[in-house]
Amino acid sequence: MKKKTFANLAAAILLLTLGLPGCRPGSEEKVEEKAGDPALPSSVTLTPEAIRTAGILTAEAESRPVVRTVRAPGEISLDPKHRAHVTARTSGRIESLAAYPGDRVKEGQALLSLYSPDFLMLQAEFLQATARLQAPLGDDPAERRSAEALVASIRDRLRTLGLSDDDIAGIEKAVIPLTLLPVRAPLSGTVIESPVTAGDRVELGEDIFRIADLSMVRAVLRIYEKDLVLVKVGAEVVLRAASAPGREYKGRIFRLGDVVDAGTRTVEALIDLPNPVGELRQGLYLEADIAVPSGANAVFVPEAAVLEIGDRKVVFVRTGENAFTLRDVTTGSASGGRVEVVAGLKEKEVVAAAGSFFIKSELLKNSIAGE
Repeated sequence: MKKKTFANLAAAILLLTLGLPGCRPGSEEKVEEKAGDPALPSSVTLTPEAIRTAGILTAEAESRPVVRTVRAPGEISLDPKHRAHVTARTSGRIESLAAYPGDRVKEGQALLSLYSPDFLMLQAEFLQATARLQAPLGDDPAERRSAEALVASIRDRLRTLGLSDDDIAGIEKAVIPLTLLPVRAPLSGTVIESPVTAGDRVELGEDIFRIADLSMVRAVLRIYEKDLVLVKVGAEVVLRAASAPGREYKGRIFRLGDVVDAGTRTVEALIDLPNPVGELRQGLYLEADIAVPSGANAVFVPEAAVLEIGDRKVVFVRTGENAFTLRDVTTGSASGGRVEVVAGLKEKEVVAAAGSFFIKSELLKNSIAGE
């Protein structure tokens, strides 16, 4: 009998315990959720000294055209305006080389010396013609004009071989021909390729050097057929390369191709880029973001004006001389350091653009003090 009474009493206590609100299953989780939901004050007023110390700056929400972004792949190519093929201007044998692939050379620097019988014969003709011009020619003006024309013609032929006026003047003064023809760099840059070695015989027109000034390179983008209606000459482009994480290179499209590639269904877009330290190498793969206007306007604020509190995006709107009010906003696209505000803010409203984190911390302090 006692055992039955004890069992009934225990069951009653259990039922009473389960019936209490704080002890129902799941009630503890709800209390914790509510406690974790921050309740910040909606506004804060700062002293002028605090505003100066925190470096708080304001900016007006502006109506601007909405810019869309078109993605395109591309690669780095040599700029044809800053490269040159050095070819043999006469046949002969390479006596010595002074530059090799990878070497940096200056405009006018000797790259190699060439022994050329044709060059020696042309110098001999030049010395004979100048000697004739210096000899007494009598009173016949036609004969003098003929001698002068011959000397001028040979001078031009020597120039086509790459000799400078100083070189030609030196030959004329010394009355001795140069044994070897110097081949000089037509521009300052880097030797990209040279298929010759000392002792090789070269023929007229044969490639002997390829030189490029790598301080300027060209980005060649592939614009997909569907994006051609959006992308125009003059569009701003931001480029990124896997070889330089975090780096961005900016430029503008200066030319769009006229032919659609049958295989890729793309059109070339060209951008010239400065490359002062040479990190943009030929063949480097690129990803490009091309800014294209959408034709619509929206409200924009500086990116620094938008903060995140939990899963909320907020700005601090100036509502008085030193007062700021917390405002939830919905953001859209971002470009050029500014972000689109789709909802929550009107044009010409003034927001904190610098020092927003200080205002946020003041709100948090006020919230903690209130608790």
